[in-house]
Amino acid sequence: MNRRPEREAFTKSEWKLIQAHRTPRQVQKFLSSLPYNWERDGGTQRSFREVLKCGEAHCMEAALAAAVILEQHGYPPLLMSLESWDKLDHVIFIYQQGGLWGSIARSRDLGLHGRRPVFRNLRQLAWSYFDPYVDFSGRLIGYGPGKLYDLGNYDWRFSPRNLWKVENYLREIPHHAIRSSDRRYERLHQRYREFKEKYPDKQAGYYDHRERWML
Repeated sequence: MNRRPEREAFTKSEWKLIQAHRTPRQVQKFLSSLPYNWERDGGTQRSFREVLKCGEAHCMEAALAAAVILEQHGYPPLLMSLESWDKLDHVIFIYQQGGLWGSIARSRDLGLHGRRPVFRNLRQLAWSYFDPYVDFSGRLIGYGPGKLYDLGNYDWRFSPRNLWKVENYLREIPHHAIRSSDRRYERLHQRYREFKEKYPDKQAGYYDHRERWML
């Protein structure tokens, strides 16, 4: 369905949540408050309705929930895939305010959550994730924006089933390359390894430009 649903499509509790979260910042705060979905019982790709029922979300599920909530407040349902060379990709909801791009995201890692709307284009937004993405195996190599309306009548809002079609769509859309020097990557990789050796139970938070983050 390529138009936002009417009020009657939502349950009373769903609509109450939507009305209470009208801005990207409010939605990010709500999603950050949810436990991370570690998929301990097998892989999931839950819709907005199922995320609310289960009370947890991983990156794709959070991006879909953000899309449904903010669609009701005039934001188009745009997602962006961040592609890593270790195949552990990240999915974020993207939006514009005042002509600048920002994002909403949920992650196991502090540095991979949302971004304030301060980026002139999507390449700049994607690059803001490069440094925090470097861990033991991750390195960003591309980004691909997509619009959920491209899926036609596929039910990405309310379906009780796993939304594997959304995952496949984001894998298949064209991605723009993120080219980075090996020297930069190796420096970041070494810094991360040294940090985790010293603080194995802490998340790295030493990155520049944290004022652009939206947690």
